[in-house]
Parts: sequence; C-alpha cells; structure tokens
Amino acid sequence: MIVDWETCIGCGLCVETCPLSAITLLGEKKKKKKASISDLCADCKACTKVCPVDAIKEVLKPERTGVQCKSCPINCLIQLNHTGACQRFINRNGELVRNIPLQRYQDVSDIVGNDHEGAIRRPLITGIGAGTTYPDTKPAPYIVQSEVDGIDVVTVVTEAPLSYSGIKVKIDTDKNIGQEGASVLIGKKRVGHLCTEEYGSKILSLGGVNLLTGKDGLTVARMIVDIANRKEVVLKVEGGAELKLQVGKTPIINGEEGKRMRVGCGSASMGLFGRYYLKAADEVIVLDSHLIGQFTEHAAGRELGARYSGIRLRARRSTPGRYFGEHGKGWGGTPIEHPLEIIEGFDPNTTKPGMTVLITETTAEKASMFRLNEKGDFIEIELTPEAKGAIEMMAATCQPSRVSALYVGGAGGSARAGVTKIPVKLNQAIHQNRAKLTVGGAPTYILPGGGITFMVDVEKVMVKAFTYVPTPATVVPLEYTMRLEDYLEIGGHQEAIRKLEDVLNEIKGSI
Repeated sequence: MIVDWETCIGCGLCVETCPLSAITLLGEKKKKKKASISDLCADCKACTKVCPVDAIKEVLKPERTGVQCKSCPINCLIQLNHTGACQRFINRNGELVRNIPLQRYQDVSDIVGNDHEGAIRRPLITGIGAGTTYPDTKPAPYIVQSEVDGIDVVTVVTEAPLSYSGIKVKIDTDKNIGQEGASVLIGKKRVGHLCTEEYGSKILSLGGVNLLTGKDGLTVARMIVDIANRKEVVLKVEGGAELKLQVGKTPIINGEEGKRMRVGCGSASMGLFGRYYLKAADEVIVLDSHLIGQFTEHAAGRELGARYSGIRLRARRSTPGRYFGEHGKGWGGTPIEHPLEIIEGFDPNTTKPGMTVLITETTAEKASMFRLNEKGDFIEIELTPEAKGAIEMMAATCQPSRVSALYVGGAGGSARAGVTKIPVKLNQAIHQNRAKLTVGGAPTYILPGGGITFMVDVEKVMVKAFTYVPTPATVVPLEYTMRLEDYLEIGGHQEAIRKLEDVLNEIKGSI
C-alpha cells in the first residue's frame, strides 16, 4: 500500500485504524503532516476503508516479499518475523506458525474456574410455591439440608420480587423488523427496544428497571411475565414490524408466519455449500442483509476450482466474494425485490452467452436461475436438477424459525438477607462457584463482575412459575445450593435449617 501525498490530508484516521501500527504521520511542524506506511504493512487494507479522500492505493511491487496468509478473506502478506493484522500467525523463516501454542485444559483451568461440584449442581427443592422473605427481615421460607454424595448440602429458596429484571427475546428470522435501537411498543407504551442482530436472529431487549419503574411499569411487568410463562404477546417496533410472539412457537411478522432461520450469511454459505454450487451454475449469488456471497470470486470458490464469472455486484465490497448488504423487505432481508437487481454488470471478455447464474437467499425460500443470451441479457430459466439439489440442501440445513427468551434478573438486593446475615459473602460464594443459583431448578448464567445478575432460559422453567406484583416488579423462584460448611461460613441462618425429609413430609401432609 502507498500514500498519495498530494491527496492525503493528514487526518490520522489510517494511523488509528492500522492494526499493526505500520502507519505514521510525517512532516515538518509548520507543514501539514502526511501519512507514511512502513515495511511492516501486511496489505490488510484496513486503512483504505477509513481514508476519507481515497489517498491510499494498492500498488504491485514485485520485490515485496512475505508469506500470504489464507486463514481469513483478508489474505495478509506477512513479513519475516512479523504477524498479520489479526496478530495470530507469525512468519518464522518463511513459514506461518501460530504465535500461541495449543493450550490444554489444564493450562487454562485457573482462568476458566472450577465448575460447581456435582453435589450442589441441583437444588434439593425449588423456589416454586415457596413464598417470600419480604420484607426481607426474616430467614427464607425454606432452608433445607440433606446429604448428597456423602456431602451435607443446603438449599435456600424464596420467591423474590425483582425490580431489576427484564427479558431478552430472540426471534429466528431474516425478515426485517425495524431499525436497530428502535423502541418496542405495546399500543403506545414503550416496553423496550430492538437490539443488534445475532446470527440469523433479531434480539429484543424488553423491560429493565428504568421501564419497570416508569409510568408504564405495570404493562412492562405483565409483558415480561407473559413472555416468560410462554403466553402470546403482540408488540410493535416503532417504524417497523408488528410482531406476534410466543416462546417456543413460530414468530408472526406483519401477519406472515416465519418459516426458516438462515443457515449462515451469504458468505458463510459459500464454504457450507460450495461443492453443490460448483455443480449448480456458472455463478451462484446468495443475498443477505449483512454479507452477500458471490461464489466464483469467493475464497471457497477459488479453492474448489471455480473460474471467476466476470459478474460485478451492485454492493459494497468487503473482501473478494463478500459484499455488505442492506436491510429491506426483499430477498434475504435486503431491499432487492427482483434478484437481477444485484448484478451491476459483467466483463464481456469473461462472461459469455450461455453462462448460468443461480441467485438465492440464505434461507433458500426464494431462488431463481438465469442464462445470459446473445444480446447480453439474463433470461430466467427453470432451475436445473443440480441447482435444485443445491437449494434443497440449503433448505434442509436451515432450522425452523422460532421464538426463545432469556429472563434477566438482579438478585443482589435485600432478598439476600433471607439467605445470609452477611449479604456480600453470598455474592462472593456465587462467583467463586461455592454456591449455585438456580431458577425453578433451571441452571442460570451468572454475569461476571459484582452483584448477582443472572440469566435463565425460560423454557427450562415451569409455566406459571413467573409472576409479578404491582409495585411493579417481577417475581421469580430462586434457589441457592451449597455445602453446609460454606453456608455457615457465609453467615447463613443456621437456626432456620430443616431436614429435607421433614419438609417433604410436611408438604405431603398438607396436600
């Protein structure tokens, strides 16, 4: 890469962006400084993506040495004793080697941390139906002790009202439902917002303390509980789609039932189905709102021996065969209503009459095939058996579109007083894996850092286990399970411990 000093404005964006610190600003103090690229450059082209005046160009230098890395689409040219842009591989005497040796589990076990031992992984009883400690001046309603695998174990249970709570809803769909950050509404009441997308899914962040304590808090609390208890809810993304959602069911978006979750982005499909694409057509284009794939230009196509078709796409290029898409209501969640809109043009010296092009989307719900005629027009034709085989393989690999949800709660408040007389020690025991927190018996993920903030898959919790009170706050069944000796060490309510069999006999007698 070289810099045209006539064009360079010395803004320094390339210096900030270069992952190898191979770019500096040079020049006298009185004169405008200009960018200069050192021999450490690995040709990753990150600088070209941020230069506002296109002052950085790629120039072929026959004398330039190095080893080309093929571990990602960037294809860095790595210099002797240096790394590429990702700083994973180093050029050692003309051979690329990983600069961190393969790690055994034993090598990282201190960082990973020990998992909960078997004796405390499951609660002795659940918090469902337990009642509460509110106003948290008394021990939990049930503190039970029993022997598990020869170890004395204690489980403390309560149904805790949590103002710090919300729910993350995952919708497996490629359909465009709105702009990232847009408010999510019930009627005219704001109950959350649309988050960034995950792989093949849209994420809604609903509830949370700020909305629960706001003027529409009761609506928010009821919505969180309805979703967690797998009831159907109707939501509207501001400026976007109308949603009918029920955990475990297919989403209904603008009245249309979802069908498939994409198997991967357009670029990923090149590696997944390249062998099928090779037989399906002379060129295969997979439309996607994030990354569009063009098979014959893609690294997967080249590796499989595909010849570049000469077709140019109407999209912003990321790396060879990978193009950035845009959001819309068309094919693959893009604005493209007719598949040929993606083709900007072609090289007549390469793209010859008779050449076929298969255009599809990541879910393979839509697919069309075209043949170039003598006049230079792409004419739609029936899918060939080979093209149908590729589309059927894509479709068969997709998973069904469905709705799932994670309840998120902060259990670091006053409810801890029902568990222990020294609340901070409960926090520490949770993060040290000496105490296991479950929700209705279901495993949780504890967010790192301070406090006790957890997430739980609502489909692993019994229906109707979640409730709410009009404070407003959601109510969730919590269980803390640990060794008896650890429970006493953290200041547990020793005087309130009861034998498990006594509690079970008491419950049995009351039914």
